[in-house]
Amino acid sequence: MIGGLFSILNIFVSNTQEDLPISEEKVRSVTRAVIDHMHQSCCETSIYFVTDEEICELHEQYFNDPSSTDCISFPMDDETTPADERILGDVFVCPKTAINYASSHNCNVYDELTLYLVHGLLHLMGWDDIEEDDIKEMRLAEKQCMEHLKMLDLGLGS
Repeated sequence: MIGGLFSILNIFVSNTQEDLPISEEKVRSVTRAVIDHMHQSCCETSIYFVTDEEICELHEQYFNDPSSTDCISFPMDDETTPADERILGDVFVCPKTAINYASSHNCNVYDELTLYLVHGLLHLMGWDDIEEDDIKEMRLAEKQCMEHLKMLDLGLGS
């Protein structure tokens, strides 16, 4: 439920890349819808759209891997923190990765980018994708979120 019991007070959006136009309003709508759909609550989260170079630097600095990646998440507070004090964390998304994937897999770049945002948000909410069972749960949660967004006619595309 958008804007209901599980709403976010502040969604900060930063866009330092120029590979793909991004609507801050759509980012906020998608973010709010995903968090509401997963029955989470918080007072703040931040979404950053970064260049391929920036995502590589973050990937190397925090994961000792200099390769490009789709998104990186930095969770902060968990569900034990009161909702009015809970900072969900930061998601860094690389549109260039979505562009490359979409062109080689013949899919919509904004759908791919929306999936990256969903994936990053799920990490902030506690989902993991290291172990095989966790990967299955993550993919199911991604699918449910993407279907929910489609039902609401929300996404990062025009």
